Order: sequence, then C-alpha cells, then structure tokens
Amino acid sequence: MKLEHIALWTQDIERLASFYHTYFGATEGETYTNAAKGFESRFLKFDAGGRLEIMRTTTLSPVKYEPGAQRMGFTHIALSVGSKKGVDDLTARLHRDGYPVLEAPRDTGDGYYESVVLDPDGNRLEVTA
Repeated sequence: MKLEHIALWTQDIERLASFYHTYFGATEGETYTNAAKGFESRFLKFDAGGRLEIMRTTTLSPVKYEPGAQRMGFTHIALSVGSKKGVDDLTARLHRDGYPVLEAPRDTGDGYYESVVLDPDGNRLEVTA
C-alpha cells in the first residue's frame, strides 16, 4: 500500500503548481480540462514519489478557510527535504520570498525536525528533514 496522491482545490492552478515546482522540485504534468463539468486539474509529481493534484472548478463552491486555519479533516501536508540544513535553508528562502512561516525550524516531540509554512492558498505545510 502506498499513498498515491492528495488533491487540493485552488482558484489558481498555475500559481500553486509554480510554488510546488519552484520550492519542492515537483514536476508539473499537463492540465486536464473537462469543460462540461467546469473542472480542471494538474498533477504534480515529486522525485521521491507521491503526487499532488491541483484542481479548479467553476461549478462548485468549495468552503474557504482562513490561511493556516486548523480544522477537522486533512490539515497539513508534510514534505521532506532530507536534512536539517535543507529545512533551515528552504524555510529562510520561503520567508524571504514573502510566504508566512508559522513555526520556525525546530525538533518536535514526535521526532521530527520541521518548520510550518503556508503555501500561496494558505495550506499548512510541514517542511521536514
């Protein structure tokens, strides 16, 4: 068993896909469009496995939350950059580029070294070693 992909609604596929490509090295697939259903999506693939599906709709009104809001259900994605230095460097780069850093890099009680940042849509990301 493996986790195949996680899907996120967005209003701007290009912006979100560019973020994950620029900062996490995701390879962007082609955009799929179903005009009859008012639906678009693009898969992003990470080198070490796993994919993220970025989706947009014109026929539904997904619930919007405040950026970084803690809520029931899926609440964050953890992406490993492989080292503590990687966490420190990427967190500093994201901060310099204007992305909110909710929690600075640190060792956690459950054995991770991580920071918590927000993507352009306000989704919580744990950047882990």
